[in-house]
Amino acid sequence: MEEKEITDVQIIAEILAGNKEKYALLMRKYNQRLYRICKGYIYDEAEIEDVMQETYIKAFQNLSKFENRSQFATWLTKILINECLQRIKKLNKKNSFENNEENTNVMNLTDNQNPETNTLNKELKLVLEKNIAGLPEKYKIVFLMREIEQLSTEETSELLDLSIANIKTRLNRAKTMLRESLANLYPVKEVFEFNLIRCNRIAENVLSRI
Repeated sequence: MEEKEITDVQIIAEILAGNKEKYALLMRKYNQRLYRICKGYIYDEAEIEDVMQETYIKAFQNLSKFENRSQFATWLTKILINECLQRIKKLNKKNSFENNEENTNVMNLTDNQNPETNTLNKELKLVLEKNIAGLPEKYKIVFLMREIEQLSTEETSELLDLSIANIKTRLNRAKTMLRESLANLYPVKEVFEFNLIRCNRIAENVLSRI
């Protein structure tokens, strides 16, 4: 008889009962999702990791307030999006010239983002990532949520506070801008991977702070 996978609600119950080490299970489960969605807002890799850590810290601090009215993943992602928007405001105030350098930052994605991708042509995959990163934010975030993270239209609508019709329109526009042939070069699951080393670093840093 197959053992049932432990649910988020069960993990949260154990954490609230005092077993904070279990929080690592949730972080490892959702690191990939948070990383990809954060990519829709922020370009700098160090900033992305910092935003993810702050998201997990705030989620942990408010875990007792999670009422299970929506999925934990949705609740966590809302915290991430809010954190991203706050970070953007902070960065824009600190560096008023940043908007003029965004395109340069987008095109300078480093080759070590996905060091373990042995079966894919790294250079061509980066072309796809750069094209996605270069989309206007309102289209990029919808594309990342729907096509890369495979979120439902309904959840994407809830997270972005947009109508379902608007989500569909933006997704279609994003696909047009990317061109279907380019977007289909690689399986979407291989795009913007969050590798194990970084996954471990996020989990360890957060656990040391809670």
